[in-house]
Amino acid sequence: MTVSPFDHPLLSGLLGDEEAARHFSLEADIDAMLTFERALAEAEAEHGVIPRDAAAAIVKALAAFRPDTAKLRAGVARDGVVVPELVGQVKAAVGAPHDAYVHFGATSQDVIDTSLVLRLRQASDHIGLLLGENVARLTGLELEFGERQFMAMTRMQPAIPITVTNRTASWRAPLERHQERFGELSSRLLVVQFGGAAGTLEKLGDKATAVRSALAAKLGLADAPQWHSQRDALAEFAGWLSLVTGGLGKFGQDIALMAEVGSDIKLSGGGGSSAMSHKQNPVKAEALVALARFNAVQLSGMHQALVHEQERSGAAWTLEWLILPQMVVATAAALRLAAELTAQIESLGH
Repeated sequence: MTVSPFDHPLLSGLLGDEEAARHFSLEADIDAMLTFERALAEAEAEHGVIPRDAAAAIVKALAAFRPDTAKLRAGVARDGVVVPELVGQVKAAVGAPHDAYVHFGATSQDVIDTSLVLRLRQASDHIGLLLGENVARLTGLELEFGERQFMAMTRMQPAIPITVTNRTASWRAPLERHQERFGELSSRLLVVQFGGAAGTLEKLGDKATAVRSALAAKLGLADAPQWHSQRDALAEFAGWLSLVTGGLGKFGQDIALMAEVGSDIKLSGGGGSSAMSHKQNPVKAEALVALARFNAVQLSGMHQALVHEQERSGAAWTLEWLILPQMVVATAAALRLAAELTAQIESLGH
């Protein structure tokens, strides 16, 4: 039983994307959080913040560590975040005297936010591949049918004849711009989070900046000052996700309208009806419209999550957890559906 259509045992066949969803699984999250703790111990040892033998003991313990997930769940219910219980379990695995150096100078938000960024990097790589596939498929349509013609429709009324390329450019060009946009915004999104209790890294003293830089390098992320209550990069990313699905929704809407007329497009493999055996419903096109509208609605929530009080907000942070993973999966699903829909186009124009 699930309340999300993205991992629903039935609806996920249409609306889900297993590869994108994988990056928000329990296993992926824990792996990324432990990757942070390992890299932190190594970076702090390199700069003399913790003893080298302590870092070695932490790395060794983490290699064999398997958390008690039932206790993690209870810890989240108690603490609001998983990290206190997770760190406690890691410390028990490391043992005295080195357990005192586990998670040294860090706070729960450092671990959770950096885990998110590490997983968003992987999910974004997947989305980027799907974006490229869609651009290639739409370019293929233009090469095959681009010089054919059909009637342009302005404000849902017949206008003048145009070529197929005139319309397909409105599907392809935004996707190419989205590729460029992500290349630019990724430098703000894919950065380490490391600020300690209130963002000052007070326990690291004059070595704070050097440790943070080393930590970022070990994680393959850009270095940046802490952004505990500065969530604009995540909101910007959410906006980008909504732009991607919005463009695909326009494609889906156009295909659904063209399929209604039938003379301008020939599609294979439409959806069947339980009551009317002659029908072939444009299911994928309709789903693209729905996913575009879903992300557009969720985007307002991500903008609400910009409002963090003082140095950290539990409420705004939790709101992000509710929204952003679903937006990522919705975007990947939309790109998958759009590529499949393009492949079903057997003919365009006349």
